[in-house]
Amino acid sequence: MKIAVFVYEYPPKIVGGLGTYAAEITRKFVLNDHDVTVFTMNDDAGSLPTREIWRGIEIHRPLHLDVSDSLPDVIAEDIRKWGRGLHLFGKLMVYNYLSAAKLVNELIKKEDMKYDVVVAHDWLSAMGGITVKRETGLPFVFHVHSTEKGRTMGTGSSVVSSIELRAGKVADLIITVSYAMKDELIQLGFPRDKIQVSYNGVDPQKYNPESVSKADIARIRAKYGLKDDELMILFVGRLVGVKGIDKLIMAMPHILTRIPKARLVIVGVGDLQEYLTNLTRTIRLDEFVKFCFDFIPEEERILHYAACDVAAFPSLYEPFGIVALEAMAMEKPVIVGAAGVSGMREIVVCCGDEQCGYHIDPNNPSDIAWGVVNALENPEKRKWLGRNGRKRVLAEFTWNKIAERTIQLYETIVKR
Repeated sequence: MKIAVFVYEYPPKIVGGLGTYAAEITRKFVLNDHDVTVFTMNDDAGSLPTREIWRGIEIHRPLHLDVSDSLPDVIAEDIRKWGRGLHLFGKLMVYNYLSAAKLVNELIKKEDMKYDVVVAHDWLSAMGGITVKRETGLPFVFHVHSTEKGRTMGTGSSVVSSIELRAGKVADLIITVSYAMKDELIQLGFPRDKIQVSYNGVDPQKYNPESVSKADIARIRAKYGLKDDELMILFVGRLVGVKGIDKLIMAMPHILTRIPKARLVIVGVGDLQEYLTNLTRTIRLDEFVKFCFDFIPEEERILHYAACDVAAFPSLYEPFGIVALEAMAMEKPVIVGAAGVSGMREIVVCCGDEQCGYHIDPNNPSDIAWGVVNALENPEKRKWLGRNGRKRVLAEFTWNKIAERTIQLYETIVKR
């Protein structure tokens, strides 16, 4: 199968989980003898190659044009309110339409390249996918990793929501990352009969506790001043409201009453950095909560999972939650938000012989504390939960399995 993929972030430009997903799954497609062409963003300086082959994948990155000065006269009031975000919207429009033009006019018409399907990920690349579908009639798959309404807890851009919905209606197939997300999409008006679920995955060879040395673990723990007998609770992710980090900090006094040697390590960047620092200081937790305001590389993230005793992700909205999978692959118990739209509720088994973590109410600090304390207080149970987590990853969530499932879904519309 020959696949054209529109995705906003792709190595070496990775912002979050979408970039990791795109890199891993396209690599698996190629290793399984499919042909992949990726259309993605260049960097701000335009310094990345506009066309190259990387790991067997052909990548196109159009050079950016700054159209932000012309946008206020032709776009909706909703977007004009973005302020500096207007520049980003302009960049996205240029990326989408230049990429679509290159695929249609150069690769297909001039170079006579044949494609079986065009794929777009989230609203960030939806305009390109819609355009190619109209120009070529190719089957169009729209991958939805989250929605504007969900990400912003209902306060987001109506224009972005409209782009998402239009892509869903134009697409021949909608693939989303969890059954919780499928329910959300149906509620938002996406065509029910087009929606299929394919989870994200993780590389269990890369995320393998046996590959990390004791010296590396000691280095990470020393970085945060943790003593040998102290227990490390890890949060890693974007520092934004929907991730529930403030409630996790508020849970620490409850946790410390039961486990005085517990310490919370928060790793990530985002709009809440100053607020979280002030919150920690206000409730006098400076000694117990440590911050790393940085987007750490994957290798360092793996070491953090290895160094922690439990990982906590009390998200208010989490369509999938690949960080939970990563922690499970590293044999760590996970505490996850299970209210509202939560793909992590589907990933993490919270009871029975296959239990690997705890479901909590992310709005309730005492409930978060309940999950963390239960995971920490018994060393043997902690190990058992961790082993179950890795076992579940190996059985259900490897990239090989996810790529195979995704290709099967693509084939349904190509054959049709």
